Amino acid sequence: MQTAIPFYFMRGGTSRGPYMNQADLPSDRDQLAEVLCAAVGSGHPLNIDGIGGGNAVTTKVAILSASDDEWADIDYFFAQVSVEDKLVDFKPTCGNILTAVGPAAIEMGLLPAQDGVTNVNIRAVNTGARIMSRVQTPGGMVSYEGEAAIDGVPGTSAPIELNFMDVAGSSTGAFLPTGNLIDVVDGIEVTCMDVAMPMVMARAADFGLTGHETREELDANKDFFAKMEAIRIKAGALMGMGDCSQSVTPKFGIFAPHDEVGHITTRYFMPWSTHPTMAVTGSQCMASCALTPGTIAYDMMTAPNETPATIHLHHPMGVMDVVIDYDMTEDGFTHRSAGLIRTARKLAKGELFIPASIWQR
Repeated sequence: MQTAIPFYFMRGGTSRGPYMNQADLPSDRDQLAEVLCAAVGSGHPLNIDGIGGGNAVTTKVAILSASDDEWADIDYFFAQVSVEDKLVDFKPTCGNILTAVGPAAIEMGLLPAQDGVTNVNIRAVNTGARIMSRVQTPGGMVSYEGEAAIDGVPGTSAPIELNFMDVAGSSTGAFLPTGNLIDVVDGIEVTCMDVAMPMVMARAADFGLTGHETREELDANKDFFAKMEAIRIKAGALMGMGDCSQSVTPKFGIFAPHDEVGHITTRYFMPWSTHPTMAVTGSQCMASCALTPGTIAYDMMTAPNETPATIHLHHPMGVMDVVIDYDMTEDGFTHRSAGLIRTARKLAKGELFIPASIWQR
């Protein structure tokens, strides 16, 4: 006997995974974690007994429902399923998976599409963040065809505009959770910041890196990962996040200089492997760090003179552009919002099956 669960299989940005209706899943969090591990196939490096892809960017799950929030149309609950450890982290959110939330919600019938463009107000349940998504819906149907291209994804698709509101301090309650622009952990200067994603950020050079290493080169550098993980866990405690040894947050990022105005080289970690490109949430935090005077990254980038400022983050497969709206006053940097253009595609729909011994509807 197996239990069938309806799902849409979507690519969102540079990630992919199943998108499911909350009504089709158990409400108990522990049982939900077991269901998601079975669905993805966590416990095997290739996720051979599930629909995961053997990588942290392909073992993500979006759970959607109509929102009871006055502002939001859709509640988006995110789950990061581990590839091999049969663990599910419900603390973070994911901006790449968020990209396909608007299209998936329309496809699921959770809200009607307009003719032309449909605005979808999304509440990220994990962090409380609010995001406005603009989905291309000519004739009242989601369109996936278009000319927008993003690095890390082949071809082009219809653009999806994302505008992140009130994301400063969304997880920890503070833009600078430690109260400092720079902390020193294990002899390394770091900036701990919370903008869409709580992060610990450092200079690549302080680890003996150039910052231009490939994903494969970084993943093979076990000494670097061991040192980074020790710093991440200690910094997480300083940020008021408790024991983070079993959590994917805070995430870690490193910077290297770039010689163009508004450009900076970055690497982002998930955190136990290198992100193949750049996370949408992490991009907002790293761009904000580069713009904030006194951080480890500020002197590594020549900031644009205008606001909102477009920051170009160079990652292993190209560049991600982030538009940061902010104020700079005597009291320091104040984050307003961040905007990005991403793409998504519907890959499949139907039912996925898990053993009935894990859960029966």
